Amino acid sequence: MKPWFKLPMIAILCLGFAACSSTPNGDAVEQAEDDQMQPEHAAEPDFDFRDERDPFEGFNRRMWSFNRNILDPYLVTPAATAYSYVPGPLRWGLYNMTENLTEPASAVNNLLQGKGKSSLISASRFVLNSTVGLFGFFDVATEMGLEQDRETFGETLAIWGTPDGPYVMLPGFGPTVVIDRGGDFVDDFYSPAAFFNIYITAARFVVRGLEQRLELREVEPMLENSLDEYAFVRDVYFSYWQDKVYDGEPPRQDRWDQDLDDWDDWDDEGWAQIDWSHRGWENDDDAWAWQSVKRQR
Repeated sequence: MKPWFKLPMIAILCLGFAACSSTPNGDAVEQAEDDQMQPEHAAEPDFDFRDERDPFEGFNRRMWSFNRNILDPYLVTPAATAYSYVPGPLRWGLYNMTENLTEPASAVNNLLQGKGKSSLISASRFVLNSTVGLFGFFDVATEMGLEQDRETFGETLAIWGTPDGPYVMLPGFGPTVVIDRGGDFVDDFYSPAAFFNIYITAARFVVRGLEQRLELREVEPMLENSLDEYAFVRDVYFSYWQDKVYDGEPPRQDRWDQDLDDWDDWDDEGWAQIDWSHRGWENDDDAWAWQSVKRQR
């Protein structure tokens, strides 16, 4: 597997395409009848999924629903399914080419973050992959031990203390914060992609989007097991964003998603003894899904 396939979290973050679906009225009536037939089942508790980092939650949830109910079933999923029939080596080569175009921006941002060695590696990767690797189709730099250290201008701003800005769900692009997506626009100014015409630029985004949508299929069950898919993806995004900014070592915070950093040391019995209800999880499977997404990088 390529390094970028070790990030199922990224696939979830493309999930402007997997929002919560509403329950039809008929199903609601059916559920009510079932509840009457089973009085011993207590009503499920309500959970408060609000987050102060998400001041536009009403708008964001509508965008989430739009992505899920319109873009995904009628456009993205059919296109991704058709794209899945393209031979794997060709797909990976095309994706490698899109990744190669990010290397100049990584070189600049690594330098701005004071990481001179990483900046030199990013520049070397671009030269090697663009020449020996046939414009990046083959990732020869990784094979030579030059691992990718991708950095964006948004991460550079965050490292130097710029506030993230509000959380926003974009149509088609999924979740972000202002400096994350805004930084991408800055990176594009000194990317080789800036010299491409609109058709090549569009093809680049399509290749990346379709590949990530295919990867998303592997983690969709985790979303389906969550109490609130929108809130689940929002928390995944913030965890992912912090990991990016701090290169995988974010500072510990007094949040429930930081309590299980040593979960690898737990056996099945210890895991089963945890009471998940106060954390907003319906059961331990939901919590395990969250930790799996958070750790599989």
